[in-house]
Amino acid sequence: MGKKKSKEPIFYENLLIENAGSEGKSIARPDGKVVMVEYAVPGDVVNARVIQNKRRFEIATITEVVKPSEDRIDTFCQHAGTCGGCKWQQMSYPAQLRYKQQQVLDAFERIGKFPFPPLEPILGSARTTEYRNKVEFSFTDRKWLTEKVEIGTLSKEENMGLGYHIPGRFDKVFEVFTCHLMPQLNDEIRNSVRDFCKANDYDFYNLYGQTGFMRNMLLRTNLKGEWMLIMSFGHEDVANREALLEHLHQNFPQITALMYVINEKKNDSLYDQDIKVYKGNNHLIEELEDLQFYIGPKSFFQTNAYQTIELYKKAREFAGLTGTELVYDLYTGVGTIALFVSKLANKVVGIENVVQAIEDAKQNAALNQIDNTHFFAGDMKDLLTQAFIETHGNPDVVITDPPRAGMHEDVIHQLLQVRPKKIVYVSCNPATQARDIALMTEVYEVAKVQAVDMFPHTHHVENIALLILK
Repeated sequence: MGKKKSKEPIFYENLLIENAGSEGKSIARPDGKVVMVEYAVPGDVVNARVIQNKRRFEIATITEVVKPSEDRIDTFCQHAGTCGGCKWQQMSYPAQLRYKQQQVLDAFERIGKFPFPPLEPILGSARTTEYRNKVEFSFTDRKWLTEKVEIGTLSKEENMGLGYHIPGRFDKVFEVFTCHLMPQLNDEIRNSVRDFCKANDYDFYNLYGQTGFMRNMLLRTNLKGEWMLIMSFGHEDVANREALLEHLHQNFPQITALMYVINEKKNDSLYDQDIKVYKGNNHLIEELEDLQFYIGPKSFFQTNAYQTIELYKKAREFAGLTGTELVYDLYTGVGTIALFVSKLANKVVGIENVVQAIEDAKQNAALNQIDNTHFFAGDMKDLLTQAFIETHGNPDVVITDPPRAGMHEDVIHQLLQVRPKKIVYVSCNPATQARDIALMTEVYEVAKVQAVDMFPHTHHVENIALLILK
């Protein structure tokens, strides 16, 4: 392996990829220098070009795979290398699971530095494609070109696109024809919308000037194969809006909740918008085991329902409930975990800072006729106080599933004061999970650790840790 001595750009030849790294990249270490290589597989020998030079590391892209890794496989998606969604699809699935397990081990060893038992084998996903239940696409009047084209030769229609944003770019959207994250109907709906709009001369959104009619479309589905579609328009045009929505209603009976929104503000978020029903329902119902969950247009819900069942079953198993316990479910969201464990607990208290999520949690409890769950909205560090605990009881078991940033130190301090017998810590970020657990290991010991793969072909991994009071 040698580094060519030349001016920018920097090239590497015969670069050995040693390990999987962060953000879906892999790591090489030529002469001790850390190089993060996009779309590489550990074991590859590649030629690469540096595209960013950071203080501590470089980011490079492959110009040639000189010798492929034994774990390298053919990609399955025509958008591989452009889309930021499935960055590990060139890596065999068993290898993906290996490196996700290693990610947890590294976090616990290097960040946590506390004793823990051998990791349970990672729980892989039975479905590695078509597992998501929610995706969002954007319209653009100037699509990202993936082939060299003289821009001035393209017509207005040829410039129009419907797809995903280029990673890290709000203003660049590339055309998507097939997406393997959802069942195939998502392709049929999206491509039909694009064709209809082009045939009828609809204006696609200008991401710089923030003008135009066709702005975004959001798709959801449930395990029963019912679909929700929310069409976002940049301004009102009753005739064109109704023509498109009627086209969808007539051609896709699987869409049982067909909605729209007129979004004239500067960002795409719909949480502060008035979403209207065109035809059908204003929600979907998802079923997990014998529970039903209401999913409205603004509801948060785990995006892989298949693995959500497995994740929550494992968390419930770690909790080891006997029917007598008071359980606190921190960062409860729409109450999914709280309801999942409610039949095995005496009482469950769910806390979440998003008011709308708590309203959904209460609705889900009512929908399932569960009366031993109690939900409260508020900032976790402000709500979980001694006064709150004196009012609602000292928990026997705490289940916590915080955001990627982990738990606030005040929350950890309160848990150490309360000292529940068990803490089941569910995390989407093993690094912050390890950091938080390290603050509790004088009082708790780590009894079990179980990684769960929720997002195949990505570097993301969920992890469950069981902490037992010493």
